[in-house]
Amino acid sequence: MTVTLADVAARAQVSPATVSRVLNGNYPVAASTRERVLRAVDELDYVLNGPASALAAATSDLVGILVNDIADPFFGIMASAIQAEIGGPGGRAGGERLAVVCNTGGSPERELTYLTLLQRQRAAAVVLTGGAVEKAPHAAAVATKLRKLAEAGTRVVLCGRPPSPDTQAVALTFDNRGGARALTGHLTGLGHRRLGYIAGPEERTTTRHRLEGHRAALAAAGIEEDAGWTVYGRYDRRSGYEATLELLRRDPSLTAIVAANDSVALGACAALRESGLRIPEDVSVAGFDDLPFSIDAVPALTTVRLPLAEAGARAGRVAMGREEPPPGGIASVRGELMVRGSTGVPRS
Repeated sequence: MTVTLADVAARAQVSPATVSRVLNGNYPVAASTRERVLRAVDELDYVLNGPASALAAATSDLVGILVNDIADPFFGIMASAIQAEIGGPGGRAGGERLAVVCNTGGSPERELTYLTLLQRQRAAAVVLTGGAVEKAPHAAAVATKLRKLAEAGTRVVLCGRPPSPDTQAVALTFDNRGGARALTGHLTGLGHRRLGYIAGPEERTTTRHRLEGHRAALAAAGIEEDAGWTVYGRYDRRSGYEATLELLRRDPSLTAIVAANDSVALGACAALRESGLRIPEDVSVAGFDDLPFSIDAVPALTTVRLPLAEAGARAGRVAMGREEPPPGGIASVRGELMVRGSTGVPRS
């Protein structure tokens, strides 16, 4: 049975005109009302118009790319590589495909909203980049969205994101645990025994996996971690700056700081210099990702290089059906340890 605009209005307890305004975005609607309407649309699996409903299995020339923060080079590099592979002719009637980059700002709600909008537009493909939010209700809601997209004929690819079982989504995952273990293992191999760690947001899979790798390296070196050696924050420079000052306050004897990513590491370097400490003579600093600015830092940053552009390009090809998915729909992408001048033997 076809779901109508009136059905959505009845479910959301608003007028059909209000539903139309929310869906068309051409008139201001209260946030709570908009949320209620979108929830009703999702629950009823409403398609915007009759012809689209009749062609439920057909897809458009639209490709959605979801990123956490397009200003972050981590996401910008992947999005650019994905878009380069999906551009050009090949859409319906040989026309161009339209790539839409959806910036969630780290908001779980925006992530779900974009997936709903892309489902309604019958996107040809959707690529989700970066770590996932681990809260169970959100993870279940995302999995439901991905299943609906796949059932409608949309190719779904996860790039740098853990697999989503039973959704038909192809996953190109980053070996964050292995990279973090190698990075911290490099520091313990130099003789460091008091290492501070600046983690990302607690609810993100990337944060947990990198922290697990770090702790595995400490355990392998026989180092008992102090509870005060880990501080959580955002994946940005300011977080690294503030967290480093907090780590120094907790334990001024730290000889190394491992950062959740390179942007955080730059903030850590700034805080150390302002505190009168030299890098790496007094405190070593390590990052993760090997973003373009890492090698130009002074001293150049020891980090783990992730093949962001290569992974993004592969995700784009898989999304367009120009490359076969990996066996089982999952491939792990390993990083490479890049040892540079920001790490050295600990002070005596």
